[in-house]
Amino acid sequence: MTHSLLTWNIKTGGGGGRLDAVVALLNRERPDIVALQELRDFQRHDGRRMREVADALGMVAHLAPSAFGQPVAVFVRPPLTITGRATVRWRLHHAAAAVEVPTPAGPLTVVSTHLNPFRPYRRQREARWLAHRHRAPLTLIAGDLNALDPDTAHTERLSRLPELYRRRHLDRDGRPDTSAIGALRAAGFVDVWRAAGEGDGLTVPTTKGGGHEFSNAGMRLDYVMARPELAARASHARVIHGDEAEWASDHYPLTVDLDLTTPY
Repeated sequence: MTHSLLTWNIKTGGGGGRLDAVVALLNRERPDIVALQELRDFQRHDGRRMREVADALGMVAHLAPSAFGQPVAVFVRPPLTITGRATVRWRLHHAAAAVEVPTPAGPLTVVSTHLNPFRPYRRQREARWLAHRHRAPLTLIAGDLNALDPDTAHTERLSRLPELYRRRHLDRDGRPDTSAIGALRAAGFVDVWRAAGEGDGLTVPTTKGGGHEFSNAGMRLDYVMARPELAARASHARVIHGDEAEWASDHYPLTVDLDLTTPY
């Protein structure tokens, strides 16, 4: 049984009429599991907006509010169910929402998170902490990690960014900082797009969704990082372009298929 997972930073809760476009794209793609970030105001009024979006998608959701930044969430489409939930609000600039989903392969753990956008050291610390908190074999960490991968030459792309935003991606020696992804890899997680990706993998900026902090550099900041046992089951990792994806957010959605047929 193959299940599709989609992760997407929808930019400040899809304000300004963009949320309808987010829902339209998700209903067209019909992923089985969705990890969303930047869910501003989704927790207000006892989570009314969260419930409205979940109902519009025909999915069950787990929302993690943030103490400092914006909420994140995981959505699951029936007949899949959520049998375990966890929320992390401290130690993270934003938050992390984790759910456990029974599958024929065994319990799948999905963590939606949004790492620190400003400080490389804090981003690395958040990544390391999440990696050591979630270590079950069928685990993935998905979301806007605000991080550069260690296998790409970033100097030329970063040179196109305004200095204020370029500093967010440089280490103390002025070199491109890849420490957050490096920390996840050191903890045994696999970059699924590297293992099973199609296209260039760039997730920001979109053509009509803003994103001045990315200039025209084109960057890959959104990831699905999986434990090796789960990464081996991944295929068709791709960035979704066109239609609503070009303007509903400043990030493109990233999707991947997971074969969860056989037991672990």
